[in-house]
Amino acid sequence: MTKADIVGSIAEKTGVEKIAVQATVEAFMEEIKDALEGGDNVYLRGFGSFIVKERAEKTGRNISKNTTIIIPAHNIPSFKPAKTFVEGVKSKVKIK
Repeated sequence: MTKADIVGSIAEKTGVEKIAVQATVEAFMEEIKDALEGGDNVYLRGFGSFIVKERAEKTGRNISKNTTIIIPAHNIPSFKPAKTFVEGVKSKVKIK
């Protein structure tokens, strides 16, 4: 499912114009990005949490040059689904 599919589905279910729904979805995503870039986590009860995870410094390998490199500590965005979300997916999605 793409963002356009989500916008179309919401517009169909709510009767709101696609342009307004798209603006709302874009604003929602921008707010989440801004919060995470500011170091704040976003908690959506019943859906999940967008969190900033801290990765420790580690040693890696540059295979093409056969050298060791140090990968510095850094932060990455992550999503942790709510328990009810996970249970719903487990019970409704069939293994292919």
